[in-house]
Amino acid sequence: MTRSENSNERMLAGECYCRAVSYRVADAFAYAANCHCSNCRRTTGSAFKPFAGIIRDKFSVVKGDDNLMIYGDEANHDAHCRRCGSLLYSLVREGAFVHVAMGTLVDKPSIRPTMHIFVGSKAPWFTITDDLPQYQGHVVAD
Repeated sequence: MTRSENSNERMLAGECYCRAVSYRVADAFAYAANCHCSNCRRTTGSAFKPFAGIIRDKFSVVKGDDNLMIYGDEANHDAHCRRCGSLLYSLVREGAFVHVAMGTLVDKPSIRPTMHIFVGSKAPWFTITDDLPQYQGHVVAD
């Protein structure tokens, strides 16, 4: 964990499973959630994807840009490591925000998921056991 050169923001490190791709992100996330949509379940191979959203300019790939496999277009996509397949982040909201897959963070972020989204399509074999609010679909964060 380091401090940003341009501010006093704490910077967090993240990386894929094989460590071919690594990134840095400010510990200044605007929101965090557990997404249960079928796309997040398929891309992670898990019951849901914990993610944290941040404005795009507070995130940067610092190693392995050439090892990224982009699924989608320039403004909205998922970024995986092409070597190990790890989903690292998603570019969303017409390229304005990055959703960091929280499981790829090396350092401990100050934010925690505050809700479950897309529970209307959650895995039928999974039971949510915490008290976080549950939403049937998408929730727009500011």
